Order: sequence, then C-alpha cells, then structure tokens
Amino acid sequence: ELLVRIAQGDNVAFAQLYKKTARGVYAFLYTYLHNRADTEDAMQTVYLKVRKSAGYFKAGTNGRAWLLQVAKNHALSEIKKLGRESSSEILEKIPVHQSDFCVTDAMQRVLTEEEQRIVALHVLWGYKHREIAKQLNVPLGTVTSKYKRSVEKLRHALKEV
Repeated sequence: ELLVRIAQGDNVAFAQLYKKTARGVYAFLYTYLHNRADTEDAMQTVYLKVRKSAGYFKAGTNGRAWLLQVAKNHALSEIKKLGRESSSEILEKIPVHQSDFCVTDAMQRVLTEEEQRIVALHVLWGYKHREIAKQLNVPLGTVTSKYKRSVEKLRHALKEV
C-alpha cells in the first residue's frame, strides 16, 4: 500500500516506508557491503531509487521482497563498480567493540554472507524459512540448518564480547 501511495507522490507514505524498513534494509545491505560508510551511502541511494521507481511496483505483490530486490541490485552494482576487497581483508578492518552495532559486527565476524542474509531476512524482516529458501534459491532444510547454526555462532560470539 505504501509503495502505491509513494508512486502517486505521497511523501508521508515515503516517510512511513522508511521508518518501517530502514533497519532491515541497513542490515541486509551490510551483509553485502561490509562497512558502515558504504552501507549508509547505499541506504540513501536505495531509498531514492525506491521513490523514483515505485511506479514499477505491482500492487498486490510482496512489497518487502521488491524493496529488498532493489537493495540487492544496488549492492551488487556497487560491489562490481568498486572492485571490492576480499572478505578476509574486510573482516580485518571491522571494529569488534561498538555498542550500537555489536550484533551486526558479530554477524560479520562469525557468519558467512549467506548466513548473514538468512538471519537478517528471518529476524529483521520476518520472512519464514520457506520464503527465504525460495528467495535465495536454496533448499528449505539448508535455510533451517544454517539459521540454527548461525544463531548458535552468534550466541557464542556475543558471550565473548
């Protein structure tokens, strides 16, 4: 509903969409970009793209999935454009102890990119494991087992902090 209203130029709907989705979009983008500055820049661009292209959203379809697809496409484009460093180089640069981002940092340190996406989609976006499996094009059992292992890894990592 909000995307339809945004397509009609409703600024209040845009503010509501941002308020409802910003945290999840940030976490989702972070799993691709691996640092706060790039993620914050990507957030601005993604929401500008959403505002400009809301008219392409088909009413009655999954708005969250559409928004995440816009975010994913932008993140992949940025990674390609910037010629990203390897994951190990990025991990070495991430500060481990930062109060507001403790969980995000722990996710980055101990989870694979796929595990990060599964956790973000389930916890922050409320997707069911079956929906995540379909979106990531992996078997349901894989999503379920990776989610359980990821939660255990995070629990262990956060005890150390």
